[in-house]
Amino acid sequence: MRPHTDGRWRLRLPRSLLGRMLLLTLLVVLLAQGLSSLIWLSQLRASQMEGLVASARSLAHSMSASVSYFRSLPMAYRPMVLDQLRSMGGTRFVVTLNDKPLDMQVLTATPRKAAVIDAVGEVLHQRLGAQLEISIQFVSPQELRIFNSGLKLDELPRSWAHYALTLEPINPPVLVTQIRLDEDEWLYIASLLPEPYTSLEEQGLPSQQLWFIVLTSSFLLLFIGLLVHWQSRPLKRLALAAREMSLGADVEPVTEGGGSEVEEVGRAFNAMRERISRYLTERSQLFSAISHDLRTPITRLRLRVELLDDEQVQAKFGRDLDELEMLVKGALQCVKDTDIHENIEPIDLNQVLDCLVEPYLGSGQITLEGRALAPYPGKPLALKRCIGNLIDNALKYGERAHLRIFDSDSGFVLQVDDEGPGVPEQRLEQVFEPHFRLAGQQQGYGLGLGIARNIAHSHGGEVSLRNLREGGLRVTLSLPRSSD
Repeated sequence: MRPHTDGRWRLRLPRSLLGRMLLLTLLVVLLAQGLSSLIWLSQLRASQMEGLVASARSLAHSMSASVSYFRSLPMAYRPMVLDQLRSMGGTRFVVTLNDKPLDMQVLTATPRKAAVIDAVGEVLHQRLGAQLEISIQFVSPQELRIFNSGLKLDELPRSWAHYALTLEPINPPVLVTQIRLDEDEWLYIASLLPEPYTSLEEQGLPSQQLWFIVLTSSFLLLFIGLLVHWQSRPLKRLALAAREMSLGADVEPVTEGGGSEVEEVGRAFNAMRERISRYLTERSQLFSAISHDLRTPITRLRLRVELLDDEQVQAKFGRDLDELEMLVKGALQCVKDTDIHENIEPIDLNQVLDCLVEPYLGSGQITLEGRALAPYPGKPLALKRCIGNLIDNALKYGERAHLRIFDSDSGFVLQVDDEGPGVPEQRLEQVFEPHFRLAGQQQGYGLGLGIARNIAHSHGGEVSLRNLREGGLRVTLSLPRSSD
């Protein structure tokens, strides 16, 4: 997560192919495992509910047998039988005879408790009679009452009830069934449900299932990560070769490997590299020939013009030759400045800027704010000419240049502000065209901004223009830093 500019937080997605593939794989695995776990858990709970109801019915059959036994005894014998059972260490149930139903605080109803109460009530009514008055409820061991006097479970001898009604430290809810035998005689039966339904709570995913999800997700992410890393290595080599080739370096053919699609990309890149190298060589030879071939006839024409008797005609020819020579020099300079054959090396941009600004120190024409954080890999002379053209353009048309540096891991940004009249909005892109000048009386070829943008493009960057509200023009040079 990272803070957004408006103060809110937003999720930052991975930028690399490996990171995005792992994130997508993790989301798909979690979604699939979550859905399968929900289906499995719903089936598990359904089967547990069936088992719980069957256990409750079995428990109710045992209760009905005990009730039938006590109903068969004479009333005078019933207390003696209960005393004998207690002295023998208790039974599966805690059974007492009371003269009224005991009032206790019952537990909150849940689907499982309601299913148990319905199953027990149904069996007891079937076995003992539909008209029999029965009270069935769940009570916590702390709120359980045993006799008419309201004695709690902890107040009784352990041999009477503790072994049948407590499972320390769990202490599950107790099923209390009170059945009316006679006018003032209620049979009290307290019991626990058998394992594994003692707690009556719906369990979540077992720890084994969670560990299974974690382990399968980890192994899958590991194998996907290794696969993507193995397949992305040719792409990284291809990206490095493309960047070096864009800077004019002599690039060796990339190794064609990886998947069929990646191998095809590498093959296409090598073919493109050969065509571009051949084109650049032919272009260099062409302009060298043009430079040599044009200067000779221009020089001959100047000599012949000087032999003319008419001075007016001589002046006209002279102006035409001057304009022709300026156009030729401008075209050759444009090619020369944007096609600098240099090796790529780390450039200390702070040193480059200090060198360009030093002649103007003390004059107040240039100000510089900020520093580059790290060297930039590129062509030293080309970048120096690019920045120098931007500074010269600001001083030429705006009298002063205010430089600001913004550097980060993602890229280097240089802003050059001047105090001139700016550029009309409809001509902000036109000024990059060769030989275009807003002020016709200014000296030069009108190539500075175009050359600067071409050099920036060759480094994968950009030069953009924007008029300032307070007046003046802002020229921004953006150079991206390659991210691993």
